[in-house]
Amino acid sequence: MPQLGESIAEANIVAFLVKAGDTVAADQNLIEVETNKATMTVTSPCGGKIEKFVVQLNESYAVGAVLGYIEATQEEAVRLGLDTVPSPKTSDTDRLAKSDGNGNRTRVQPTVRGLPVPANAAGAGYLSPRLKARMTDLGLSAADLAGIAGSGAAGRVTIEDFEKFISQLEQHKTSDASSMRVSVADAMRRSWTRPLANVGMPVCLDPLFAYRKVARPKPGPALCVLRALAVALAENGKPAGRLVGNKIVHPSSIDIGFAVEAEDGVLVPVIRNADKKLLKDLVEPYNDLVELARQRKLPVNATGASIATVTNFGTFGLEWATPIPLPEQTLVLGMGAARHKPHWDSVKDQFVPIMEANLTLGFDHRVLDGGAAGRLLQRVSELMRQPEKL
Repeated sequence: MPQLGESIAEANIVAFLVKAGDTVAADQNLIEVETNKATMTVTSPCGGKIEKFVVQLNESYAVGAVLGYIEATQEEAVRLGLDTVPSPKTSDTDRLAKSDGNGNRTRVQPTVRGLPVPANAAGAGYLSPRLKARMTDLGLSAADLAGIAGSGAAGRVTIEDFEKFISQLEQHKTSDASSMRVSVADAMRRSWTRPLANVGMPVCLDPLFAYRKVARPKPGPALCVLRALAVALAENGKPAGRLVGNKIVHPSSIDIGFAVEAEDGVLVPVIRNADKKLLKDLVEPYNDLVELARQRKLPVNATGASIATVTNFGTFGLEWATPIPLPEQTLVLGMGAARHKPHWDSVKDQFVPIMEANLTLGFDHRVLDGGAAGRLLQRVSELMRQPEKL
């Protein structure tokens, strides 16, 4: 069974297009199979005569499983390089070039050295029940096996490959991951099962900094971004919907979280109904939640069930990043560090310095396309240039 798609681990036999004893050509359709995505055909790897099929109709077989046998001609065997088996003691130079006896070099096999993993490593595309059970015992997921070069058919990771991998790990220094780090890792793994995308644009922060000089209490840039996003989503809530099956689930309230770095991880406190409270009224509860998050003492009603997250990666000096939305969210809005940038002033007919930061919107591409994401980000940028109205 060939690899019929990047994420396809098995296929169902639908029909045999030839029968035992038939003579077939290379690349001729032999078997019709069905995956969870489409109906496809398995073609002949070479010309020859069908000896037998070893699979049954309406049964599912994993990638790499033997479907049948072809009695290849001698010419085809030579063409495919299957007529000889290299000696285990053959030198690297001999493996790279074999002589056919007449001084001609044949079947050149290039090698690649220095890769972090072997070039044929396909990762754990298909996991047998036995291997899954062993992984469950050790608390491992398929992502933990990504660097294993499988020795099975079509690069399949066998139980022997797995046990060798575990044995090698035990020879290295290890430390226990904290419960928070494990939780973050699991959330990101689930998030990454979706097609995610990012759009970004710069925003002038001069109006925001001018507003902060006179505002009491003084809102931080991240809170201004959060409030602007809440207002934008209140105006058009479609981008905040989640895709579940063939339904878009629309939020009943604009609850937005914000990332707070804590020891060995990130916590996400949530401001409920952020669209219904003015920016000045959000400053105190926002600051309280930040402090509680750093102490890891967030109340239950201040976490979870939010529709988007705001993250200020500019605090680390970063200008750009591509944040990943939480598994239950469609959106994450990030803000980079503010920098002095030249801006063309058409009135003065010259460049003038402004404070500018980049906004990056990460989103679930199943729910939003680039245009809708861009319009949302544009609206957030407009609102941030009028902080007194937030």
